[in-house]
Amino acid sequence: MPSIIELEKIASQVRRDIVRMVHAVSSGHPGGSLGCTDYLVALYFDIMKHDTNFNMDGTNEDLFFLSNGHISPVFYSVLARSGYFPIEELKTFRKLNSRLQGHPTTHEGLPGIRMASGSLGQGMSNAIGAALTKKLNNDKGIVFSLHGDGEIQEGQIWEAAMYAAHNKVDNYIATIDYNQKQIDGSLDEVLGLGDIKAKWQAFGWDVMEMNGNNMQNLLDTLNEAKTHLGKGKPVMIIMKTEMGQGIDYMMGTHKWHGSAPNDEQLAAALNQLEETLGDY
Repeated sequence: MPSIIELEKIASQVRRDIVRMVHAVSSGHPGGSLGCTDYLVALYFDIMKHDTNFNMDGTNEDLFFLSNGHISPVFYSVLARSGYFPIEELKTFRKLNSRLQGHPTTHEGLPGIRMASGSLGQGMSNAIGAALTKKLNNDKGIVFSLHGDGEIQEGQIWEAAMYAAHNKVDNYIATIDYNQKQIDGSLDEVLGLGDIKAKWQAFGWDVMEMNGNNMQNLLDTLNEAKTHLGKGKPVMIIMKTEMGQGIDYMMGTHKWHGSAPNDEQLAAALNQLEETLGDY
């Protein structure tokens, strides 16, 4: 397995990919992508047992579902850097006829993509279905999913939460990117979530918390979460992150949720991020 330093170097390169991708087409969602980079690097380069020889069945491997699909830049970068498709293909992000659409889709057959996730609120239902399928097939693989905190304002999330607890979907680890910001402002300004830990506990989930921008804490918490499986409850991890993590002028504001940097801003961002694996 890669060391913490090696994982952090991968994360730095992924962040470079993100800002270059959205800059190239003057569109995309860098803020949440940068905030969730460490999580996805930890997942794909250490935590998950997965096969880059991709098939939709995913038998006998761990599965990941990205529910907050607007953070596709980080997902595409991590998939490419993991070996699912050529890194050069990142150049096609959000371009006509590209497999790398602004929100992930399945009809183009991009390896690593298991669901279309342009519409928020649906990923947990998909992940629960996959987890139940694994149970029925005596498949020991784990199902993971990632959700935005603004996304859990969607009612379908809470229907899925009830269903998973009622049906003891205990081979499933969901994570919420809790940066407390969404496209129109802070969560409290738009639609406050209250005590989300207490909410998920009340819905019957095993709830954990972690720092999503600390690689050691990510690995420790995700590995601990695995030990909570098989005990009759789905696991929810509330992951605290900073939107725009790694780029000083993007942090601390919701304004980079869906805005691309200009030439000068891109240069400033790249000056803060080490090139470790080579730019595409």
